[in-house]
Amino acid sequence: MQTSEAPPPRKQHDERWLPNPLKRLKRWLVNHHMTLMEIKDTPHSIALGSAIGIFFGFTPLWSMKTLLSITVAWLFRSNKVAAAIAVTLHDVILPIMPAIFWWEYKTGYRVLHGSLPHRISVRHMNPLEYLHPDVFVRWVWPMLVGSIILGIPIAVSVYFIMRLLIRRSREPENSATAA
Repeated sequence: MQTSEAPPPRKQHDERWLPNPLKRLKRWLVNHHMTLMEIKDTPHSIALGSAIGIFFGFTPLWSMKTLLSITVAWLFRSNKVAAAIAVTLHDVILPIMPAIFWWEYKTGYRVLHGSLPHRISVRHMNPLEYLHPDVFVRWVWPMLVGSIILGIPIAVSVYFIMRLLIRRSREPENSATAA
């Protein structure tokens, strides 16, 4: 007679040494990671949705990121929940987003103009000047081009990493049902 043993309980890492904001961040990341791992869909669909969300997280289309990621995930028949979770991941790294946007701007400017950008100062601009079409051509367009160039390889990496993680997390289920 075989007895089935319950799997050992998950080892909880000691969080006492972490400051409160980092404890909340860690719990948020673990919860969302587990949400992605437990979605009832194929590993390909979840990984593709995550990659699409990460890609749109890099774009400077601030108010449209989530809607675009869900729409593109729907068009590619990937998981829309995974896309929405992945695009919100960029909210976690919000403090370093200005550095990422500057990196995207420099990359896009280099591609469009063949040289690195000169120093830019936005302090002297009147707020109404931000609505001028020239601002789009000078700042947003290079940033968008740079985000595409930087976002594609990162999204491809996320796809393969997520697919691997999801398959590994589901392996015990498959081997337990086969036995």
